[in-house]
This record gives sequence, structure tokens and C-alpha cells, in this order.
Amino acid sequence: MPTKKLDSIEHEEARHSGFEAVKLTDRVYWVGVVDWELRDFHGYQTLRGSTYNAYLILGSKPVLIDTVKAPYLTQMMARISSVIAPSKIAYIVSNHAEMDHTGSLPRTIELVQPEKVFASAQGVKAIEAHFHLGLDIEIAKNGDVLELGDIRLKTLETKMLHWPDSMFSYIEGDGVLFSNDAFGMHLASAARFTDQIDEALLYEEAAKYYANILMPFSKLVQALLAKLPSLDLDIEMIAPDHGPIWRGNLDKILHWYGTWSAQRPTKKAVVLYDTMWQSTRKLALAVAEGLAEGGADPHVLPLSGVHRSDVAMQVLDAGALAVGAPTMNNNLFPRMADVLTYLKGLRRQNLVAVAFGSYGWSGEAVKQIESYLEAMKAEILEDGFKVQYVPDAHALNQARELGRKLAARLLERIKEETE
Repeated sequence: MPTKKLDSIEHEEARHSGFEAVKLTDRVYWVGVVDWELRDFHGYQTLRGSTYNAYLILGSKPVLIDTVKAPYLTQMMARISSVIAPSKIAYIVSNHAEMDHTGSLPRTIELVQPEKVFASAQGVKAIEAHFHLGLDIEIAKNGDVLELGDIRLKTLETKMLHWPDSMFSYIEGDGVLFSNDAFGMHLASAARFTDQIDEALLYEEAAKYYANILMPFSKLVQALLAKLPSLDLDIEMIAPDHGPIWRGNLDKILHWYGTWSAQRPTKKAVVLYDTMWQSTRKLALAVAEGLAEGGADPHVLPLSGVHRSDVAMQVLDAGALAVGAPTMNNNLFPRMADVLTYLKGLRRQNLVAVAFGSYGWSGEAVKQIESYLEAMKAEILEDGFKVQYVPDAHALNQARELGRKLAARLLERIKEETE
């Protein structure tokens, strides 16, 4: 084992770097990183940046909960150094093996040389598969209470929220639930707590995060929310691995997750389209008019100006989806294929849907759209509607009627859900 480098020159450099820890409770500190520059998170557009949250628990044997993305190790160490010498950390708990949380884990272990490192059983496997270093990591099982000096930390497996290794940990006495990627958001801010941030902004970023990260696992979210009361945890603060920390308004995020994970249909109808020579655009606008006339609330999204991750957020609380695209080289227009592939993976449930589009001579796009909608298990209202070249007044009236029919079925679905 190497010597503890952070006890000397490197520790002094970190301590005087200007990065400070933020106190959450008498014993718990935020020692993470604000990434103001992040704009893409594996295909998810993050226009407001993000944070990589790590947490330090002070006690007779200090504990570090998670680490940060590899390039930001120095910042994390600096924040730790503003409270204690990093070499005093006795234990590290890794709640999630994804590289934005474990990228700096091997170097942190090398520098700190903790007595033990803990992760879930799947976490141990994932960390080894990432780094191939043969790190000595101890398995923390579901429901274990880790006795870490005078710190008691309960570990809760939350498989597939959103990776197989995902785990929560809860510090007894302080009421802090470390929830890794659940209840988080991609939002860079100088504020560390949700009660310091405008609620509309919190809702937008939390919804976008849920739609793009957790929506495929909504049934598991429902199960978790149902199980939480029985765990007898006195939760006063939820500390995720991205975004601000929830304190004093926990019911808000729990309610939002309950609503999003239920995936019940609403009057909102997303009209998603792309176009080459404006023909499909004309059809999309006619469909939207029909939706409004039928009592639905249309939201028109042209792919020329909307990112796939924003489409996912709009679909999160919708009840209907109308998708239109032209045919290009006997195939679906490329941008639409990209977005539908993305949506298929996110598995939004309980949608009623239609497909439409324009074509020059072959017209395969509409059928290809329907195949995506079938894979999403959407209820496809009727055979897709397609128009050769430019729609005339009759075709636009047909598109308008398609919107009215979609609205009628949507309202029926909502009624069925409430009966």
C-alpha cells in the first residue's frame, strides 16, 4: 500500500484551494462538485449543468458516501480537507457504480486507504468490471446496519433504480437518506438545498430527470414508494447524487414521483413531427387543431427545434402521442427514428397513439412509426394516415378528424381510469 499522500503537501494544496464543504447536519457534510459546464449526459441534454454529490459523515471513524466523476477528484478532496484530513476517512460506501459516482473511487481509495469499502453485491461486480483493479470491497446486503464506529448506516438495495447495483443508505440519528440517482436532477446551482430554489425550476428539472433516467422503472418506483413507510426510517433529508438536497419539503418530491410513476393518462396530447418540405408539418398542425376541438390539450413538438430528452419530458405526463414524419429513402426520417428509438427504451405506458406522414412514392415511414408505437405498447387508434406529396384541403380535414378521434379516445381512457 502507498503512503497516505494527503497527510502532507497534497493535503495542504487541497485545503487551500478555496473549495469548502457544506454542512447538512451536525455530522453530515456535502463534499461534491458543481459541474457548470455539462451539456450532455449520455444523450440527455443538460442545459443547466449538474452536480456530482458526495457526502462526508463525521464520527469516531469518518465515512465517505460516494465519490465524484474522475476529473473532479481534487475538488472533492479540497472540500473534505476543509473539514478533516482525508486520511482520517475510515470507510467509503459506494451506493452506485456508474462512473459519474465512482470515476474517482480507485484514486480515492489509494489516497485515503480506508479500513473498508462497501457496495451492494452487484456494485462490487460492476466496480471490478469498470476498473479491473481487484479492489477489496465488502458486500453490504439489503437491510444491513453497518456499525462504523459511532455511525450506524442502514443499506437498502434499490435494484434497477436505475442500475442493478443501485443502493440507498440511511444514517440513523441524523435522518439523512442517501438516495444515489433517485430523487435527483441535473441542475448546477450555488444553492445546495431545494428550499433555496424556485419550485417551478425544481419541478421542470426533476421531471426531466425522472423521464430520462427513471421512467423505464416506474413500477419499481411505485413499489419503493409503497415500501418506504414500512421501513421505519425517520427521514428528514433526502440527499441524491445529482442536484440539490431535499429538506423540509420531502412530501413534494415523493408526491411528484408517485404521480409520474403511476403513468396515468391526462388530457395532454403530444404531437411530435419532423418534416422535409412542410407537408408533414401541415398535417401535424391539423391533427393538433382536431385534438383541441375534441377537448384534449395539444403540445406540438417539431423535431427541428426539440431535443430527444425534452420530448421524453413532455411525454412523461401525456395521455396521447401523435407521431408524424416523411419517408426518406424508403425509411423513416432519421431524426424521428432517433427519437422513437429513445422513447421506446423509456417505456412510457398508457398512451393512446396515431401515426401520420407524407411521402413521395413509397411511404414506409408511417408503418415504421407504428412499429415503434407497438413496441411501446401504446394503444394505436387506427391505421396510420399518409398523404402523397402535399396535402390538399380534403387531406387536412382528414388529419383534423384524426385529431378529434384521438382526443375522444383519450377522454374515454381518462374516464376508464377514474371509474
